[in-house]
Amino acid sequence: VQLQASGGGAVHSGGSLRLSCVASGSISSINRMAWYRQAPGKQRVLVADISNSNSASYADFAEGRFTISRDGGKRTVALQMHSLKPEDTALYYCYQEVTTSGRSYEIPFWGQGTLVTVSS
Repeated sequence: VQLQASGGGAVHSGGSLRLSCVASGSISSINRMAWYRQAPGKQRVLVADISNSNSASYADFAEGRFTISRDGGKRTVALQMHSLKPEDTALYYCYQEVTTSGRSYEIPFWGQGTLVTVSS
């Protein structure tokens, strides 16, 4: 299983970006999907996550500005980000809990990280 993230880039403060992450491989089902981020010199933190019943939760800094969504049929999780601030600058990682074909348990997978840079 591989996760491919895309959509990062450089924007000015107040701008918007949409990140997307698609899973490929021998997948039976996907449970939790999420986006994390890691700023330079800091630990990786949860931005938002969404269950397979589409219940979403957000970090305080993301609430009201970011929206996470998923398309199970396309094995995709997206993060729409608005009103971006310089402090949102970070590597953004997608995460999916995948049950692979032939197994009955979930395995966590990470994408490669996509860079978001917000200038003032």
